[in-house]
Amino acid sequence: MKYLFKERYKSVLITFLVPVLVLLTFHTETAAQHDLYWQQEVEYVMEIDMDVETNRFTGHQSLTYHNNSPDRLNRVFYHLFFNAFQPNSMMDKRSRTITDPDRRVRDRIYHYDETEIGYQKVQRLTQNGTEVEFTIKGTIMEVHLAEPVEPGEQVVFEMEFEAQVPLQTRRSGRDNLEGIRYSMSQWYPKIAGYDRMGWHANPYIGREFFAPFGTFDVTIHIDRNYVVAAGAILQNPNEVGYGYEEPGADVNRPEGEKLRWHFRADHVHDIMWAADPDYTHVTAQVPDGPLLRFFYQTDPVAINAQEDANETLLENWAQLPELTIRAFEYMNERYGEYPYDEYMVIQGGDGGMEYTMGTLITGNRSLRSLVGVTVHELVHAWYEGAIANNEVYDQWIDEGFTTYVSAFIMNELFEGGPDDPMLPRYQAYYRIVDAGIEEPMHIHADHYEFNSAYGMASYTKGAIYLHQLGYIIGDDLLQRSLKRFFDEWKFRHPDGIDFMRIAEQESGIELKWYHEYWVETTRTIDYAIGSVAGMDDLTEVTLKRKGLMPMPIDMEVEFTDGSVVHHYIPMRIMWGQKENEFPEIERITEEDWPWVFPEYTFEIGRPLDEIVRIEIDPSQRMADIDRSNNLWLHADEGDFDEDYTE
Repeated sequence: MKYLFKERYKSVLITFLVPVLVLLTFHTETAAQHDLYWQQEVEYVMEIDMDVETNRFTGHQSLTYHNNSPDRLNRVFYHLFFNAFQPNSMMDKRSRTITDPDRRVRDRIYHYDETEIGYQKVQRLTQNGTEVEFTIKGTIMEVHLAEPVEPGEQVVFEMEFEAQVPLQTRRSGRDNLEGIRYSMSQWYPKIAGYDRMGWHANPYIGREFFAPFGTFDVTIHIDRNYVVAAGAILQNPNEVGYGYEEPGADVNRPEGEKLRWHFRADHVHDIMWAADPDYTHVTAQVPDGPLLRFFYQTDPVAINAQEDANETLLENWAQLPELTIRAFEYMNERYGEYPYDEYMVIQGGDGGMEYTMGTLITGNRSLRSLVGVTVHELVHAWYEGAIANNEVYDQWIDEGFTTYVSAFIMNELFEGGPDDPMLPRYQAYYRIVDAGIEEPMHIHADHYEFNSAYGMASYTKGAIYLHQLGYIIGDDLLQRSLKRFFDEWKFRHPDGIDFMRIAEQESGIELKWYHEYWVETTRTIDYAIGSVAGMDDLTEVTLKRKGLMPMPIDMEVEFTDGSVVHHYIPMRIMWGQKENEFPEIERITEEDWPWVFPEYTFEIGRPLDEIVRIEIDPSQRMADIDRSNNLWLHADEGDFDEDYTE
């Protein structure tokens, strides 16, 4: 099959070396993939019929699955996400036993009655026309294949299923707190991801997702007074109207109680939709970019607000399109062009949740909050959507990179923000370290002991990973690495090593040590100025590495005449140096520091009485957990003696 999207990929034949020889056909149309690289591919065709009285729907799904792997597949797995919203499900039990449960879940699922729970029931499944058996345990279905799927083969699964939409709990559901009828994410039986690690048949407990790229062709039959919004391109606009139709076109709605909404999305790994009778539909065009669609409610009864509050909320939504355009322009210019033709901002869900071509967000917010959640979710379109790393194990890439970029976009959109919008994230990290509940970034997303530890590892430390990398290699090279990462790895499910290798190539600096320490351990950084002593016309400075994680050191020295000199101390294991980030300031590069040495001494070529200040990392991009020992001040400038010893 051929994908129709902005950047076309060519079909690629990849030959595996002995002992495995396999022909890989990856159905894309321009750039060749790297040697030995493969990924699975899917083609979904689904048609559902929604009953808005019972909140149930029936569906037919045809899935063409391309086994581009070198492996014979003896079974396949599907996700049945709605089964999580039942009493004593794994999601429910985890929420009732974890120390700090998600406030949106807590024990709510445990108390749902039969009309409030969710479920997905598979009634029949065939493989290439032959009926197959399957086993369902919670949110995972194992399919017992009629015959194995060989490398390079494709197989067609046909499925009949029915589902009940749960009361809005987490991400998906009906009748959310703002009155949106349907927020339909994780709504269909979805084949699990398969890669070099094998099947990712992870039960739905509350975290992230991973799935193959492909096409989604979805038809929804629903009561005609509903407006449907989806993370996909509507194929029959003149049939449904509601602002979708071409200007001046005749809307030819068929007779009957229901309308048919036909959507298609190419080269995505998921599709969500939402429906509500009160949606207003507004569009905005990003110059040389996608068409933006906004769906939100306007009825003051529906949003449960007084008239003046309703007017303010509508004013916020009226300002949102222009600010969203600016955010897209920022992303397109700096981090790679958005690769789809449309993007949807849809009121729904239980906060903010990203999907490939759109987002579900709650809408009764202040302007800054409304813009903030929209910006965060649209940045996800680059990382969760197009790059699509495996968020079960490397969730810090998507969440952390999105958090980092979003902070700078919000600074661009609103005046009065901090000079460095990342610094508050460092303070949050220090609090978790002080509390003693930090956990490594690279563990299964559902297996964190604390939700707060997951949030720290994914969002905060993931964002600091980039900001601190800018300290190590220079911010210009960091930005260049991010742009190249998107251009080279979109639609290819990269991992953290893939990004690290790009940063190494751009900077000429070895960075494996950084990935190992920051991502795979919870070792902390703590450097100190140990002593400052005058020696005739020189000053000797001794630094101490008190933390277990080593880092290169930027030192700033200020003199009584107002001049400033930077002293840069690279680490030996870096096998390289960053360029001077501040060429207007003299920089002296000292001998490299072998990480096994706990102390390091260097000289400043001026007498002690001419020095006003010595500071480790004045930019504060290094996540030093104790900055109280990073600064030395001359006695006239502070409370330190001339011969300062820690």
